[in-house]
Amino acid sequence: MNRSRLLPLLALVLFAGASVRAATTLFPVVVGDRWGFINRSGKLVINPQFDHAGTFAAGLADVRLKSWGYADTAGKLAINPQFDKAGPFSEGLAAVEVGHRFGYIGTDGKYVVNPQFEAAGNFSEGRAAVRSGRRHGYIDKSGKLVINPQFESAAAFSEGLAAVELGNRFGYVDTAGKMVINPQFERAGSFADGLAEVRIAKHWGFADKAGKLVINAQFEDAHSFSKGLAPVRVGKTWGYADTAGKLVINPQFEDAESFSEGLARVRSAKRWGYVDKGGKIVINPQFDEAADFNDGLARVKVGRKVGYVDPSGKYVWNPTN
Repeated sequence: MNRSRLLPLLALVLFAGASVRAATTLFPVVVGDRWGFINRSGKLVINPQFDHAGTFAAGLADVRLKSWGYADTAGKLAINPQFDKAGPFSEGLAAVEVGHRFGYIGTDGKYVVNPQFEAAGNFSEGRAAVRSGRRHGYIDKSGKLVINPQFESAAAFSEGLAAVELGNRFGYVDTAGKMVINPQFERAGSFADGLAEVRIAKHWGFADKAGKLVINAQFEDAHSFSKGLAPVRVGKTWGYADTAGKLVINPQFEDAESFSEGLARVRSAKRWGYVDKGGKIVINPQFDEAADFNDGLARVKVGRKVGYVDPSGKYVWNPTN
């Protein structure tokens, strides 16, 4: 499964598994070997016609017809296929690859930042992580390097800070490039609810924006907070802790992810389902893979077939391949 966490930090989010959380009214589906889109009620509104399809953002979805381009919500090609790779739009720009170099285009398909980087991430809080040579830095929306490439890895900004790796230790910089939290952690995630998961001496805790450990490093693993709860692993099982570090959903799952739209995906008996914030299973574990809820639907996989369920667990699109 393509996990949403940043632990350990990826060098950058690239496009085979890249995703941007954004409100969407259309969802990609595959019928046979062609990709189209359904609406939230499960109605096919863009007929299957693409070699592959990503998600909508800013009214455009990355689609492949031999090369990558972008389609609008009517299914019409708005940006002709011409790219080797293409990512979703974020903050009005999308990273694309041409000839092993990455740049950024606007929604009109024109280059805002010419292809020049070895790798490129999505924009967040006006910054995007890029790789030049073997080092990572950040650009603004004009393509200007505002934080020089100097890090071994770099994550997206969240709540004003981004996790970066320097000398095999992780710290945090602000959008001006100031090291706000010195590199000191073995691993580090993104800030959410004012806290970020960090690893010290092979155990995970949570630090605040001053770098102070406010939840002691006591867990075998941890993911980001969402709406006051964070998945944590105690021994071999996962539960959920609150911002005080108290376990409010007892460890009982084989795996667990952060909450999204009031539900979190958890794994029991090698199958994925969903729980609410009280720890009640609202969609029984039955899927081989499952994604977060986004705009009212969650993508799930049974065998090799992919479908969509609503928050009650009802299929709005039965699994197809």
